[in-house]
Amino acid sequence: MPKLKVSLITGRTINQGRGKEMGKLSKEYLESVVICQIDPNDMKFLGVKENTNVKVITDFGSVVLKAVKSARAPHPKIVFIPYGPWASFIMNPKTHGTGMSSLKGIPAEVEPAPNEKVLSLQNLLNQFRKERR
Repeated sequence: MPKLKVSLITGRTINQGRGKEMGKLSKEYLESVVICQIDPNDMKFLGVKENTNVKVITDFGSVVLKAVKSARAPHPKIVFIPYGPWASFIMNPKTHGTGMSSLKGIPAEVEPAPNEKVLSLQNLLNQFRKERR
C-alpha cells in the first residue's frame, strides 16, 4: 500500500465549532472531527476516494479517519485534521512549558486503511488508556 509523508496541521473549523455547540457527544461534532483533509492529487497518489478510511501516523500514535478532499488545494503533502479527540491522540503530549502542544507542522504519514474502522469516542479513549499504561 502506498504511504505519503506529510506535514500535519490541526485547527478549528466552522463545522467543528458548530458541532461543539451541539455537544461534544453529538453526531454533528463527532462527524466534524473524524476527517482528514487531503490535497486531491495526494488522494490520487494514495488511491483513496472521498469518505474512505486512511490511517494517520505520527511518532505519538495513529488514528483512522475519513479522507476528504481539501477545498484549499493545492497544498501537496500537507494534511489538516480539525481539533478534537482524534487529533489529540496523535499530538506530542509535551508542551515544553507552554501548556499547549505543538499543533502545526507535525511530521506524519498517511496510508489507505480500507479494512480499518474509525474508532468511536469510547473505543478511542479505551485505546488511549491501554497505550499510556
